[in-house]
Amino acid sequence: MAGLYVGATAGYSGKNMVVMGLGLRLQKEGYKVGYLKPVGAMPREIDGRLWDDDAYHVQRILRTDEAPETLTPIIASHDFQVKAFRNQTGDVMGLIRDAYEKVAAGKDVTLVGGSGGMHTGKYCNADGVRVVRELGLKAVVIDRYSKELNYDYLLVLREQLGDHLAGVILNDVAQNFLEETHTLIAPFLRDRGIRVLGVIPKDPLMAAIKVADLADRLGGKVISAHHKADRIVESFLIGTMQVENFMTHFRRQKNSAIIVGGDRSDVHLVALEGDSPCLVLTGNLYPNDIILTRSEVLEIPIIVVREDTYTVAKKMETLLMRHKLRDEIKIRQGAQLINANLDFGVLMEQLGLGR
Repeated sequence: MAGLYVGATAGYSGKNMVVMGLGLRLQKEGYKVGYLKPVGAMPREIDGRLWDDDAYHVQRILRTDEAPETLTPIIASHDFQVKAFRNQTGDVMGLIRDAYEKVAAGKDVTLVGGSGGMHTGKYCNADGVRVVRELGLKAVVIDRYSKELNYDYLLVLREQLGDHLAGVILNDVAQNFLEETHTLIAPFLRDRGIRVLGVIPKDPLMAAIKVADLADRLGGKVISAHHKADRIVESFLIGTMQVENFMTHFRRQKNSAIIVGGDRSDVHLVALEGDSPCLVLTGNLYPNDIILTRSEVLEIPIIVVREDTYTVAKKMETLLMRHKLRDEIKIRQGAQLINANLDFGVLMEQLGLGR
């Protein structure tokens, strides 16, 4: 019976993508796969029962059928956190251990999904490092590239996890940093006893979001071309510059939403004619009738939001970094990225699953 904990150096690093990619690959190869997430941070009530939203979604994709209290024995709701601060949570590791043993029974391998970073949950004695050590699991730690890689954190985890650390995955690595990652960072980590199981390049689709979801998350509303609100946004541009300069940048970035004031008709027209997936008009300013008509003809949605351009741009930056993996097309793409860039042979050897 093999157990693999999928953790990360920080939240929103790709844990669900890796769990689903690994689970689907293992199932395809004929292994019986179990899944649980010991600590959930996204409470969601479904049919009168409390689930963790991420765990519920991953279970649906992997087609497992655990009850919510087994799938996620600890839900870190506000009430739970208050009890933890008052030392009233009881034996949380006992609950996690019982759930793990129940899920793992009769399985070839059990995937255990982490929450946040490897030290998240320390306040209630249910952090990833403790779960790995007490359940005797192997661990894969994901480090997502964001300006740089967290190699210091990985070195600390190597000391804390020892032989429990099966390896690390360097995720979402920018194209201009790939060569340095392969030729400098990966060898550095290997020299210090850390297996690099895979380097996954940045894929714009994985951070993409539908126009309708974008409007909802920005607190705005779609005012035109509603039937095209399922178009995909991969990035954004701010349309505050002169039109000539804006056109130069716009041609380089496809599938970019344009964030611009509602009074900049010149930029609106360029974005519409250039087939932007949508316009995000700030300051609660509505476009004129010519722009609205052109939007309907070209089938490009317009979103109107109340906040200023700078605030909306900051929100978009965070949103594209943290948007959840939900759409079928993104799940398939994530699984392909895992299959193409992960050293399954070494991982299977670490889990004792080689056939």
